[in-house]
Amino acid sequence: MSVRAMLSAVVLLGLLLPSSMAVHVLYGGDTLNTGQSLTEGSYTFIMQFDCNLVLYDNSRSVPVWASGTNGQGSNCVLRMQKDGNLVIYDGGSKAVWASNTSGHLGNFVLILQRDRNVVIYGCPRWATNTNTANSEGVVIVKSGRNDTGPTDPGDR
Repeated sequence: MSVRAMLSAVVLLGLLLPSSMAVHVLYGGDTLNTGQSLTEGSYTFIMQFDCNLVLYDNSRSVPVWASGTNGQGSNCVLRMQKDGNLVIYDGGSKAVWASNTSGHLGNFVLILQRDRNVVIYGCPRWATNTNTANSEGVVIVKSGRNDTGPTDPGDR
C-alpha cells in the first residue's frame, strides 16, 4: 500500500471514530462540564452538579478524593489549561479551585490512571495521590517493550 493510500485510510478512520477515544484523558485546553466524567476501569473522575470534582472508586461505591468545592458555584467547568494548571470555574467564570500548577511551558495532559491516581503530566506537577499499591499506573510502550510509570521527557 502506498504512503498516500495509508495516509488517506488513517484520515478516513479518524473521521469515522469518535473524537475522543481515550475517556480517561484531558488534554491542555479540554474541559469537563457539569455532569461529565473521565473513566478508567472502576474509577470515575466527575465534575458534579454541586461544583465538586470527585474521584470515585465504583467497585467500593466510595469517593476517594474531592476538591471540596461543593456549593461554591453552579454550571461549573473543569479546565485543563494549556499552562499546566487544572482549574474549576463556576458558571460566571470565577476560579473556585486550582491545582496551582501553572506557569510551566510544554504540553500537558491529565490522566486518570489504572492505579486510581489522577496525574497531570508534562512533567508530573500534581496528583490526587490515591494510587493503590501493586498497580501499574500508566503503561508506556517503547521499543517493543512495556515500561510502567512516567517516562523521562528526554525519551519522548
